[in-house]
Amino acid sequence: MNKVIVGMLAYIVLISPAVARDDIGDYSIEEAMALEQTKSALGDNVKFYFGDQKPGKIEKTIGEFRSNKKTNAFNKTDKAACQWAFLSAMLSLKQRAEREGGNAVINIKSNYKNNMTSSNTTFQCGAGAIMAGVALVGTVVKIEK
Repeated sequence: MNKVIVGMLAYIVLISPAVARDDIGDYSIEEAMALEQTKSALGDNVKFYFGDQKPGKIEKTIGEFRSNKKTNAFNKTDKAACQWAFLSAMLSLKQRAEREGGNAVINIKSNYKNNMTSSNTTFQCGAGAIMAGVALVGTVVKIEK
């Protein structure tokens, strides 16, 4: 009986760090946006501007909105899981912009675990053994076409 308990405890101690993994990494926005599934899902009705990219003339600022999406990371590379979570977060921002009457989302920043980071080229993603997540913040606007 004691050998069983000791064995179970040893297994829990050894497996816990792998399950609890939460590696935060930076991933390429350009690569994620170039994926066919991303291009297909986002279309071109809403434009996206990351970091301090300039959108042109803003006709109306509608408001700042957040998106926090998770995905199953089991049996996926961190990059693949993070790109999928990024697509989900971007789709959420797109749908919000359309609902609010906007045609662009500007100043998109990563906000993983409330750690705001701004980049024109990368987004942050937390990846673990089971889940991956991307949190974004952006301002919905109407820009001149």
